[in-house]
Amino acid sequence: MKKYLLFLGLLGAVATLPACQKFLDVNDNPNNPIVSTPNFLLPGIISNGLQTQMFTALRTPYFEQYVVSRAANVGLDQFRLTNAQSTNTFNYSYFQSGGNIPKMIAAAQAEGSAYYVGAGKIMQAVLLAHATDMLGDIPYTEAYQGGDNYTPKYDSQQSIYAAVNQLCDEGAVEMAKPSSANFRPLYSTSPSESGDILYKGDQTKWLRLAYALKARQAQHLTKKASYDPNAVLALVDKAFTSSADDAQINYQTAVAPLANTTSIFGPTRSNFGGATFSTNVIKYLNGTTFSGVTDPRFGIITPTTSTGANPGAGTTTTANLTPGSTLTDFYGGWYARELGYFELITYHEVKFIEAEAAFRAGDRTRALRALRDGIRAHMTKVGQGGSNALPAVTFPTISSTQISTYLASAAVPQDEASLTLRSIMEQKYLAMFLNPDSWSDLRRLDYSTDIYVNLVYPVGSQPNPSAVAQSDPKLRWPRRMLPGATELLYNPNAVNKLFSDAGATSNDDYVLKPLWFDQK
Repeated sequence: MKKYLLFLGLLGAVATLPACQKFLDVNDNPNNPIVSTPNFLLPGIISNGLQTQMFTALRTPYFEQYVVSRAANVGLDQFRLTNAQSTNTFNYSYFQSGGNIPKMIAAAQAEGSAYYVGAGKIMQAVLLAHATDMLGDIPYTEAYQGGDNYTPKYDSQQSIYAAVNQLCDEGAVEMAKPSSANFRPLYSTSPSESGDILYKGDQTKWLRLAYALKARQAQHLTKKASYDPNAVLALVDKAFTSSADDAQINYQTAVAPLANTTSIFGPTRSNFGGATFSTNVIKYLNGTTFSGVTDPRFGIITPTTSTGANPGAGTTTTANLTPGSTLTDFYGGWYARELGYFELITYHEVKFIEAEAAFRAGDRTRALRALRDGIRAHMTKVGQGGSNALPAVTFPTISSTQISTYLASAAVPQDEASLTLRSIMEQKYLAMFLNPDSWSDLRRLDYSTDIYVNLVYPVGSQPNPSAVAQSDPKLRWPRRMLPGATELLYNPNAVNKLFSDAGATSNDDYVLKPLWFDQK
């Protein structure tokens, strides 16, 4: 009897399945799909991918001495880092952006949309390149598995650099295909904006981005015996051709129901509410470093009233407030505009990469020309005027005459014989304001005060004890960020191995250990 009743129960269940299925169908939300097409995945990959570097730029400007704390003895000033300060760098690389890339590439391959495959590979290269340059060894071969693997192994930085090159090459192949190789357009505004929100469907700019990134990463390897400046120059030749190619995230006015979409560097979010500009930056702009030469970007990058401060010392001077405001002078700068943008990699950076590579290759003619082109491109970009509402700031324009005057001044080499590595790197440093990759330059050049003449080692009562103990001055500066806090929770064995491989005994010790790209 029990078997008979069970059979009837199963028979009844089978008989009601079609009706049950129809009933459940009405509960599927068409506005919250389980799967998505590549054009709706790519915008989030791009915006979150670029924001990865933006969030890192909340920390690295203190290592780069673009900014310092107005209070004395603050940890970032004195190279006392925390895992929480790295969490966004890691999580945006793998969860908010990176985790969606394999899904988008698979969907694009299945439907035959080559440009989406290419964009996915290039964005993955962007994420990996940034994460490894900030953190060192990172997951890749076992990454992007979500809940199937919370403890991926960490791959060596050397292998990540190789993967970045491969992804850029593979992405470039896809982007070079004809439009007939695509099932759907790379960018569309109907019925809503979707697809390539970075370059609006211009695959040639994606190609140039791939080569710009390859050039940046190759130029990081100046300490390596394998470094080839001519190979870097060959990459530069295929990279950005003007500032119109710049890869950047643009802030827009928030439209309900969106909120908190203002600039992460702006006064609304107040992430730099306790910061002021470093003396390092101010001296380059106000005529101190280049005696008698006031940079036309003084009043744009920083207010002309700014005097700067040294790391660790603190300052209470009202000169380091935005004029007419109680906000710090950081918010009187062009980069703190609420409706500004954050630069991932730019044409002016590519020109400075070209200048350094040409200098190292012995081609001083090309190096000097590229240096001047880089300065001109950056001044033109930031010299468009504009304003910020709160605090009320109006930015001056930079005329072509002002640019020519500066290029003819003592701040810039006037002939090939007077060209030096210092003259290239100082100008690149100014033009890369707030960009985390300036830290890559400082590290591979060992924070040399022969090149970065205004660097000031932190003072104060709470310095990094491991740094103080170093007998070699170049080993007292930070070389890497700590593993993200989420990795301490979910992947502690991998984190322990990172410390063991680096020979580090504490967090303070770990951040001083040079990464692979920073070693001979």
